[in-house]
Parts: sequence; structure tokens; C-alpha cells
Amino acid sequence: MNLHLLAVNSPQPAAPAVPVLPVLPLDAQAFAPYGRVIEVPAATTGRPINNGTSQRFDLVGDMQLEAQGGKPMLAIFRAQARRFPHTVTEMERHRHGSQSFIPLGERRFIVVVARAGDAPGAGELAAFLSNGHQGVMLAPGTWHHALLAVDAGDFAVIERAGSAAEVDCDVCNLATSVAVLPPA
Repeated sequence: MNLHLLAVNSPQPAAPAVPVLPVLPLDAQAFAPYGRVIEVPAATTGRPINNGTSQRFDLVGDMQLEAQGGKPMLAIFRAQARRFPHTVTEMERHRHGSQSFIPLGERRFIVVVARAGDAPGAGELAAFLSNGHQGVMLAPGTWHHALLAVDAGDFAVIERAGSAAEVDCDVCNLATSVAVLPPA
């Protein structure tokens, strides 16, 4: 991963440079190690339903939501637009289930991810910008930052809900923080 350095403005003497994580356009091939991109396929038609008044696109048939007694949960996250540059200091993962973020309306967001496995370092992170019509499904165990909405608004979140006694969320602090710049 190519990290650049960003000098952080501070009233104190010479603040240390923070590595900058490049933000790539979200596409299925580049995102594949972390999960799936959710979007209507370009230049295709869906299956006609409702007497031909609608088209159905079956996008993700293998969400993993019921492992170890979990059940599917649909939630709405009402996100505030983040300020950029944004400093990433921690990541989280859900070991037992996938988690999907789907913008409702045209809402761009940045997803910062790392492959499943041991807690990641800054050099193992990748960042992708949704075009506002794309969502993502994070594979179980994929490390990710909390939702970084570029545009404020609502997001449908589909995830695995466990029992009240179980929280399927591991959090790790990064030894070296990284900065995410605003999209161009």
C-alpha cells in the first residue's frame, strides 16, 4: 500500500507527519478481498416482476448472518457527513457475520478496510469511495472503520444480530494512525 505523508496543522511546534491512505474508486475487483460491492449491474436488465412494472436484481445470495445462533438484522444508520481529512486510529471486525452498508438515495461514503486475520497495521489498510449508488457487503472477519459518510443521510445496514449476551465486534487500535483525505 502506498502511504503518503500529511503534515498536521497544529499551533505547537512541528507536528509529526501522518501517513495518508489513498482513496480508490469502489469497484468489485479491487474490493473482492474484503467482500462485495452491491450495485445494479451496468448494461443489464433484471428479471421482470409485478406484471412487468418492476425489474428484480438478485445481488447477494450468500450473506452470512446466522452463524452461531445469529439472526439477520436490518437497521438504518442516519449518518452525519464526516470532516476530512479524517484520522483513522482504530478498526473493528465482526467475526461471525457479514455486514452491509447500502446508501438510501445518492450518498457517497468511504470504506476503510483490511483483510480478515490478525489486527492490521496502517500499511495493510485500503480505502474506497462509493459513487453514492454503491453499497458494500463486508465478509465476516474483515477489519473496517466505522461508517465514513461523505454525504449526510440514511444508510440501510444488514448485519448479524447475536444474543443479548454476545457482542460480535472486536476493536483494535492502530499503532500508527492514517489520514483519509476528502474526495476530489
